[in-house]
Amino acid sequence: MQKTTKINFLKLLLTVFILYILCSIALRPQFFLQTTFDGLCAWAVNVLPSLLPFVFFTKLLSHLGVVDKISKVFAKVVEKLYKTPPLSAYCFFSSMISGYPVGAKVTADLYQAGKISRTDACKMLSFCSTSGPMFVIGAVGAGMFGSALAGYIIFASHLLGAFFNGIFYRKIKLKEFKNVAKPKEEKVFDLSSTILDCCHSVISVGAIIAIFFVVISSLSPLLSLFPSPISAFLGGLVELTKGCLDISSTLPFKTAIICASFIISFGGFSTMVQTQALTTHLKVPTTLLVLQKLTHALLSCLIATVMVLIIF
Repeated sequence: MQKTTKINFLKLLLTVFILYILCSIALRPQFFLQTTFDGLCAWAVNVLPSLLPFVFFTKLLSHLGVVDKISKVFAKVVEKLYKTPPLSAYCFFSSMISGYPVGAKVTADLYQAGKISRTDACKMLSFCSTSGPMFVIGAVGAGMFGSALAGYIIFASHLLGAFFNGIFYRKIKLKEFKNVAKPKEEKVFDLSSTILDCCHSVISVGAIIAIFFVVISSLSPLLSLFPSPISAFLGGLVELTKGCLDISSTLPFKTAIICASFIISFGGFSTMVQTQALTTHLKVPTTLLVLQKLTHALLSCLIATVMVLIIF
């Protein structure tokens, strides 16, 4: 009874929030048309060029069997640290190089191919869901902060946070789905279906980014009630790119680096929705996903604080 009441209350809150957004769009249609367009442009310029080829070629590597050979090099490390298969090392490096949401996509593909279990996949998401150097060092560090050093500090703390974060979830155990087919033999490679699958994943990410641009814009009047630094930080919890931009201009330099490290590691709810969309078959518990990103953010924030105190 208590659980049902809680679910109904959450549905009511979500309904009110959606109606608020719809009313905002109805009152300022031209503004939100431009906002949606800006979100799609951000996806097309910053995400599509790096995400599409990376997702495609990682699929090719997986089909060729190279992934298993690469992963064997780090087998003992990941098995001892995280109690996950050697493939998790490949997933971590894929995410580290390309950024959100490649780690989630590679993890989901490995699960669908029957190479890892659901428990392994959910463990891997705790350290294989990271941002990439192009965004953190280039866009955030050099672009928003005007300092490549700031980007290196944020990226280093972000990766170290992910490295340690996985240890917290090494003993989790989730129910395995019996209805998930585990292929006994490798299917014949189909280029057209691979391309379609890649396009579907990348377009889904673009749609989510555009939607969250609308969400953060509709929340702007509410966020403006808070002081600028708090408003920027709260906005970053929803959509990390805009949050980092606002933080870099409203907070003192050192504090901004630490806060940006937290926001990038947390990923924002936009990144979490992307992860959920790309890992549909996994059915990752939302509470687990949020907890994993929160602990990652706290660890990165702590490491960034130490690095800032030492370097500056």
